Amino acid sequence: MQLQTVESRIAEELGVGTGQVIAAVALLDDGSTVPFIARYRKEVTGGLDDAQLRTLEERLRYLRELDERKQAILESIESQGKLTDDLRAQIVGADTKARLEDIYLPYKPKRRTKAMIAREAGLEPLADALLGDPTLDPQQTAAGYVDADRGVADITAALDGARAILIERFAEDADLIGELRERLWKTGRLVSKVREGKETDGAKFSDYFDFAESFSSLPSHRILALNRGEKEDVLTLSISPTATDEEAAAASTLGPTGYEQLIARRFGVENLGRAADRWLQGVVGWAWRTKILITLGVDIRIRLRQLAEEKAISVFATGVKDVLMAAPAGTRPTLGLDPGFRTGVKVAVVDATGKVVDTGVIYPHVPKNQWDASLARLAELCAAHRVELIAIGNGTASRETEKLAAELIIKHPELELTKAVVSEAGASVYSASAYASDELPELDVSLRGAVSIARRLQDPLAELVKIDPKSIGVGQYQHDLSEVGLSRSLDAVVEDCVNAVGVDVNTASAPLLTRVSGITASLAAGIVRHRDQCGPFRSRTALQQVPRLGPKAYEQAAGFLRIIDGDEPLDASAVHPESYPVVRRIQAAAGVDHDSLIGKPGVLTGLKPKDFTDDQVGLPTVTDIFAELEKPGRDPRPAFVTASFADGVEKLTDLVPGMILEGQVTNVAAFGAFIDVGVHQDGLAHVSALSKSFVSDPRDVVKPGDLVKVKVLDVDTLRQRISLTLRLDDELPAAPSGAASDKQPAGGPNKSKRAGNGGDRRGGKKPGRPARDRMPANSAMADALRKAGLTG
Repeated sequence: MQLQTVESRIAEELGVGTGQVIAAVALLDDGSTVPFIARYRKEVTGGLDDAQLRTLEERLRYLRELDERKQAILESIESQGKLTDDLRAQIVGADTKARLEDIYLPYKPKRRTKAMIAREAGLEPLADALLGDPTLDPQQTAAGYVDADRGVADITAALDGARAILIERFAEDADLIGELRERLWKTGRLVSKVREGKETDGAKFSDYFDFAESFSSLPSHRILALNRGEKEDVLTLSISPTATDEEAAAASTLGPTGYEQLIARRFGVENLGRAADRWLQGVVGWAWRTKILITLGVDIRIRLRQLAEEKAISVFATGVKDVLMAAPAGTRPTLGLDPGFRTGVKVAVVDATGKVVDTGVIYPHVPKNQWDASLARLAELCAAHRVELIAIGNGTASRETEKLAAELIIKHPELELTKAVVSEAGASVYSASAYASDELPELDVSLRGAVSIARRLQDPLAELVKIDPKSIGVGQYQHDLSEVGLSRSLDAVVEDCVNAVGVDVNTASAPLLTRVSGITASLAAGIVRHRDQCGPFRSRTALQQVPRLGPKAYEQAAGFLRIIDGDEPLDASAVHPESYPVVRRIQAAAGVDHDSLIGKPGVLTGLKPKDFTDDQVGLPTVTDIFAELEKPGRDPRPAFVTASFADGVEKLTDLVPGMILEGQVTNVAAFGAFIDVGVHQDGLAHVSALSKSFVSDPRDVVKPGDLVKVKVLDVDTLRQRISLTLRLDDELPAAPSGAASDKQPAGGPNKSKRAGNGGDRRGGKKPGRPARDRMPANSAMADALRKAGLTG
């Protein structure tokens, strides 16, 4: 029997044609990347998009690993001389790794077990006899198998050996174990108890001190929080096979559980008053309690962790994508300020291309208080380098430094400056990295952070690719996740983002070039080296002069690399060089030159894409070419906007429940959104406070970088927690949990530099939602964080 093809299985799962999958797999196997296939091989794959291709790529990896494991198992069992046609069919038909390992378990080489020892002592016929004929008396039958020379000292030893054999047989029945596993998943619970003496030290896990929830309803963040509590020796986790405590109590007093009944039914064990019935029922119960439940418990815990990791990785990857695809301020001279008190505010000026042109340190704050001198120095720098933007890091002394920038703007209107607060997440990681040392060898580590802050305002994507995605400052529990799975997912996200935007090959850093389709780290370094030695590339074809950049790499990369103001106008667009002949035909049909064709939508009016297809180029590609000619090199990222924080609201104690503030979303997790309102501590809008409609995914409402209007619900100054809501008509809690100030709520919303900003998103709770996920409007921030296992 032949294995079902991987391609047909993936096609069935994706709901697409097998031919589409076969074509995509062939391209992947030939070294093509997902971005390249999605953008430039639509005809070949029948239009599979990047999301489908990523899923296909992941399933391809899994199913190929599954098939490799099947072959290894078949060879192993065949070498034992135990491979039957029926067993082969079961192995070939296994659709998951778990099912495959269940089938293989009886044949898997293992250490000597009690059952093996019992078989060697000749006790298998005893086990078979009692199971096959329950009318036999166990004691009398076992007496015939007592043999001191074979290690069977007495009747008890004989029956123990027979029991071990049957337990192993029950536990290695693949169909039975599969059925029990799914039953346990549907009806069982994960139970958590606090370890004795850990109530105080483990207070952040207090919601889990006496907790139980069904496996199938546990959300990702709660599973990871429970696992973390167990890892920190605060919690003890156990598996309960019943849905309620009442069922568990009943099972302990009313005889065999439903699980034991399934085992008994599978092997014909039934209490009919026969001599061996009670003994066999005891064996079934012993098998369930001491072997099968323990094994399935491990399986369930693994399954829970895998599901939690998959969801957390998905949330993290989505957050990284949102941050990378945040609006760029553009190629404008920028002043970067890395705030600080005692060590001063680090200053870096970069030109429109991101090149460092000046640096320094000012001391406007305590203890030196050189406010006026700092203002003068910043004004001097901005005038000398024609600075247009001021990027302020959001760490310590951020609001104080933002005040400085605001005064600079007021006192020097002629400079026409715009300020923005940007996330510092990862700036210190970059500053101390080997790449930063190579890129900015002449700068002190502290000044490199200011450079990174300035550049990430100009182009977040170009700067953040230099940093490990795990340090970007989004996601949940990323340090608890599988390194391989997380890295693979994040690499795919970064690759998709970079190629969706495109890269200016004459200004891009090596880390950015490395993320381009077909470009390896060594090729990226080679491109930069060639650029430094020979000057800017004047055309895409000139890239072929880079050592070791062969035809395949050129094919994969060329369409995503941009040459601005080069010899060939099309090199600044997303049109692939292989399609330039199509553009020439379009140009001839339009009767215009290059300058009149590119970026002039009206010129294409009356022309039909289908008229320019041929055997090599199909309608999807020609349609894309038309769109690109109308808006060449268009950037898919949103327009740049900045948040305006409220005057007088600079620290946690300035917040008062009821205030309406403008904030910027910094991170979105499964349980809600973290929002910067300008007080050095992000607030949390729980998922239930994002909309009056039921929200299953917070990203359906907000994304990192969004500007939103929020109401302060609660301020817990003791634990530095802020509870927010996007539902501006939510009522306040009856009694704030923290020591809020005596100030009255701010009068009216803040002004925004963006028309129609998205703060007035409405919605609410869905009836019937579990209480722990509803978080009523008057809940404290601590409640939301405890649900997420993040309180401290």
